Amino acid sequence: MPTSSEVERVVRLPAGVDLHARPAAQLVRMAAGFSAEITVAVDGREANAKSLLDVLALGATAGTPLRLAASGQDAAVAVDALGECVDGFG
Repeated sequence: MPTSSEVERVVRLPAGVDLHARPAAQLVRMAAGFSAEITVAVDGREANAKSLLDVLALGATAGTPLRLAASGQDAAVAVDALGECVDGFG
């Protein structure tokens, strides 16, 4: 359960888009622009959203729900921006 300084959002990878190198790199670059601690989770496995290797290791495929979670000063803005980033993959 998130605390008051934590924000979560679940987004789904668009059809035909796996979380491979290019979209994962976009996600990581965007996450790196925020001071919040940000994680991406798939099927109970969690990754640091600012680490390309961590995100790639999730092996998320098209249609997979991603749980974006952030804590810190700009957490809400970060989660919204990352959600829009994932939505834009399609």
